[in-house]
Amino acid sequence: MSRATHRPTAPHRGALSNPDGRFEPVRHEIEDDGWGTLAPRADDGDDPEGWGPLPAPETRVAVDTSRSIMTRNCSPDVPFDRSINLYRGCEHGCVYCYARPTHAYLGLSPGLDFETRLFMKPDAAALLDAELRKSGYRPAPIAIGTNTDPYQSVERRLGLMRQVLDVLSAFNHPVTITTKSAMVERDADLLADMAARNLAAVALSVTTLDRDLARRLEPRASPPAARLRAVRTLADAGVPVAVMVAPIIPGLTDHEMERILEAAAEAGAAQADYIVVRLPLEVEGLFQEWLETHVPDRARRVLSRIGAMRDGAASSSRFHERMKGTGPDAALLSRRFAVATRRLGLTRRGYDLDCTRFAPPPRAGDQLRLL
Repeated sequence: MSRATHRPTAPHRGALSNPDGRFEPVRHEIEDDGWGTLAPRADDGDDPEGWGPLPAPETRVAVDTSRSIMTRNCSPDVPFDRSINLYRGCEHGCVYCYARPTHAYLGLSPGLDFETRLFMKPDAAALLDAELRKSGYRPAPIAIGTNTDPYQSVERRLGLMRQVLDVLSAFNHPVTITTKSAMVERDADLLADMAARNLAAVALSVTTLDRDLARRLEPRASPPAARLRAVRTLADAGVPVAVMVAPIIPGLTDHEMERILEAAAEAGAAQADYIVVRLPLEVEGLFQEWLETHVPDRARRVLSRIGAMRDGAASSSRFHERMKGTGPDAALLSRRFAVATRRLGLTRRGYDLDCTRFAPPPRAGDQLRLL
C-alpha cells in the first residue's frame, strides 16, 4: 500500500494525513492493494474517495548518529544562543507544531511520520560531556525543548533527559527547559538541586484548559490539569517555573488567555509569556485539514484571523514579529496579556541563571591540579 495522504487515520494522533515532504520527487495517493485493506465506508455509496480509517500507525524509534549535540543560533528574538534536542520528531503529535517541516529533511512526512517515526540520540550525555570539556567552551544557559519535547512519551523508557541533566548538574551548567509534559516531575529532585544553585528554570506550555480540545490538538501531550500540577510540583520544590500560553490560536483558544494565566498563577508560576501560532510550510495544510475535520464551523474564521496577524499569510519568519504577530488583533492580544499578568503578578521576564559556577568535574585518571 502506498503512503496514505489526506485520509482519516487512527485516534490519538494529531495529523490526519501523511503528505510527502517538500523535497520528495514524487507524490503518493491512497490506493487499495487488492486485499480490501481500505474498504469503502458504507455511508459513502459509490464515492470512490470514501475510504475508511487507515490502519493505526505505530511509533517506531531509530538511532540518530549525530556527532554533536548542541545547536547554535544567533536569532535576536530568542533568549538563548544554544540548544539541545534529544529527539527528532515528537510523539505528542501537536498538529500545529512548527517543527514538523524538519522531518522533510529526513525524507519523511511532516504529517504522521513526524509523530510516529522518531529518532533518539542515545549518546547525548556523552556528547554533551565532551562538548563542555572543550578548552574554548564558554558557558551560557542551554535551552532544551525548543524544537521537540524532551519529555515526550518515549523518554519514559529511554531516560535521555535525566542523563543530560546529570551531566549539566555535574558541570554546574545552567539550563532552561520547555515542555508540555507532566513527566518533568520525574526529575523534580535533580532540578530542585540545580535550582538551589541558580542553574535551572522550567516553562510548561498550556494551549487550552479544555481537556477535549487539548486531546484533539495535542493528543499525546499531558492533559492541561496535569501540566498545571507539574507547575505546582516544581514551584513547591523551589524550581523557578513559568507558563507559556502557547500557541495562542486566534478564533479557537485566544479567549482562554486570562483563564490560563489565572490557573498558572494559582499553581505557583512565577512568570508567563505567550506565542501566537504560526503555520510554516507543510504545517499550514495539516492544520487546515485538522480544522475542517474537528471544527468545520470555525475553520474559515480561524484561518482568517491567523492571516490577520500574519500580513495575510499563515506564517512569518521575520524576527521580532514571528512570535507575537502584527496588526490590530496582535496589538489587542498584547494589551490583554499585559493587563492580566500585571494583575496576577506574573510580570517578571526571564531568569538570570548563574554561569560563574561552571567547572568541568575531574574524570577518573585525570591528573590532580596543583594547589
